[in-house]
Amino acid sequence: MKPHTLDALFATLEARKGADPSESYTAKLLADRNKIAKKLGEEGVEAAIEIVRGDADKLVSESADVLYHLLVAWVALGVKPDQVWQALEGRTGRSGIEEKKSRKGE
Repeated sequence: MKPHTLDALFATLEARKGADPSESYTAKLLADRNKIAKKLGEEGVEAAIEIVRGDADKLVSESADVLYHLLVAWVALGVKPDQVWQALEGRTGRSGIEEKKSRKGE
């Protein structure tokens, strides 16, 4: 069975840990969590702008950028995709409003 695209990307990003930052953009990001956070925020804002503009094609591109930088953040902090998939599965079938209320105590 072929791994999901996001799982395959995660594995590639994990393999970049310890690579030479002068030769790998991912390694450069992994060397600086502040840089990861900044890029993820920038890409999120750019995606939001495309939502407002109604440009679906540009939203697709910005979404890919958001997902890439999010997965880099996961690698940096040791978050495994299965942890996120389990969190999402735990929310399946629940009202979004009820699910948010259940997190108020966090």
